[in-house]
Amino acid sequence: MSIADPATYLKENVAEMMRSGGPWYRIACHGHSVPGGHTVDPLMEIDTAYPMIWRRKLLRKFPFRGINVIVTAIGGESSPAGAERFERDVLALNPSIITIDYGVNDRDCGLEKAETAWRQMIEQSLERQIKVLLLTPTFDVRPAKEGTLSDHVCQITDLANEYQVGLVDSYQAFTNHIESGGYAGELMSVAHHPNDLGHELVARELMRWIPIFDVLAAKNQ
Repeated sequence: MSIADPATYLKENVAEMMRSGGPWYRIACHGHSVPGGHTVDPLMEIDTAYPMIWRRKLLRKFPFRGINVIVTAIGGESSPAGAERFERDVLALNPSIITIDYGVNDRDCGLEKAETAWRQMIEQSLERQIKVLLLTPTFDVRPAKEGTLSDHVCQITDLANEYQVGLVDSYQAFTNHIESGGYAGELMSVAHHPNDLGHELVARELMRWIPIFDVLAAKNQ
């Protein structure tokens, strides 16, 4: 088993987004406060959160297709609650791609309950032939609650390997920023919510899964 290949996993999805006209293409971003656009509570800056940054990047790549990135996130929620409403709030939208992002808050419920919830959401998506991108957590500089962020990074990575779905490694992107001479404070609006730059890093990682140039090359062969 291995994590899906960014160059091929969403190739059919990209081909569909390249078609002009037709119904709007739907992507659902599921999770907690980070994809929900929360910054300094209770302020929400939805337009600068990574789902909307990603949508703008997609629309620039595919200017002849309507693309709707629908945020189904709830601030303060962990994955068991997200799994409970997954059928009603996410699958009912009939999206073609689903992102799941609960790593930061899942320290509240612990690894065992989080694993059960993530498995449920992944399996329900795959049963409907919906492509899944799992996100590792963005940073949280508060003291750990139950388990560390790195524990959840490992668990999410293992699930991506097992189910052979996409992995968007936000945690590694943030780590790379620091290892390149930056610091965590540059990426955070508060201790557990990214700022504009932090969300931009996540959106860039999401765009790695959109192999437009590979698709264009294949069409020209």
